Amino acid sequence: LPRMSSCLPKLTTAVLSHRLRALFILTVSLVFFASVMFYWRTGEDAEGQLYSLPTQSGCAQYSPPHAIAGVPPPSPGDVFFVETSEETNPSYLFTCSVESAARTHPGTRVVVLMKGLANGNASLPNHWAFSLLSCFPNVEIRTLDLLELFSGTPLAKWYLQPEHQKEPYFLPVLSDACRITIMWKYGGIYLDTDFIVLRNLKNLTNALGKQSQDVLNGAFLSFNPKHEFMELCMQDFVDNYNGWIWAHQGPELLTRVFKKWCSISNIENNMNCKGVRALSPEAVYPIHWEDWKKLFQPIGSPELHKLLKDTYAVHVWNKLSHGTKLEITSQAFLAQLYSQFCPATYTKMKKDS
Repeated sequence: LPRMSSCLPKLTTAVLSHRLRALFILTVSLVFFASVMFYWRTGEDAEGQLYSLPTQSGCAQYSPPHAIAGVPPPSPGDVFFVETSEETNPSYLFTCSVESAARTHPGTRVVVLMKGLANGNASLPNHWAFSLLSCFPNVEIRTLDLLELFSGTPLAKWYLQPEHQKEPYFLPVLSDACRITIMWKYGGIYLDTDFIVLRNLKNLTNALGKQSQDVLNGAFLSFNPKHEFMELCMQDFVDNYNGWIWAHQGPELLTRVFKKWCSISNIENNMNCKGVRALSPEAVYPIHWEDWKKLFQPIGSPELHKLLKDTYAVHVWNKLSHGTKLEITSQAFLAQLYSQFCPATYTKMKKDS
């Protein structure tokens, strides 16, 4: 018993020592495990933000992309948007157009060219649309250098004549000039900034759409670079120039060149002539310009599905519709398009409303 009494303090000390050591090891293990989980989650979140298309309008931690001068010319197959005015505050529709194109073309560069951006490496203006679009890794926003764009084309001399800037439709005419030049120089896909893209457009090569019975429209263009049809369009732009007649340098130009190209007097749906296709109105102009108010009217799912069954993109006719108030949470046709095809912009619109 005395021996046992003398051993008890030693045993107690040993047990306490083992307990303390075990507690220390357990604490270190828990801290290590928590650290691993923290960094793993952080890495997972960062990867999701960097490599997946966002569904929210956040991404505030990303700096807006830069408009960079002197970059190599875009590769064939890019999607192009052009802003020929000095505006640098993109609208909801502008932002939706770019977002919907980025989502439907994840492996393709979506290039936004804006005349109002500063040259050089200056940052973009502090505007929510640029922050939102910077979430998409395939979107690039650049300065539109018109002298550089038109150089080496029949339109270079036309652009340098200052009297054209006094014409009533100069900005739309300038936009018409840009799109045919971009298609000839670089090829790819051109879209106006009032399109909502529903599906990938890359299989529509050397094509443009009919807006009505016998009129083509250049709000959507898809051509291989240096295509002869676009070269003829540039030459017709100069040879038959009239900046005082609405659409003369746009839809009317494309229509008359296509008719000459095909030696025809009337354009049929999905007409393929010498490798250039005139798509039926359902493809990119499912809503006729005279029916633009339908965009703001409610539509049921079956009717919506039927209407868009053969449609690649929807032209919103912003020149006519821009002053109309849209109830963003309604079942209006346009509201449903925003919700489905540009959800980040849609989230921003709901928040602002």
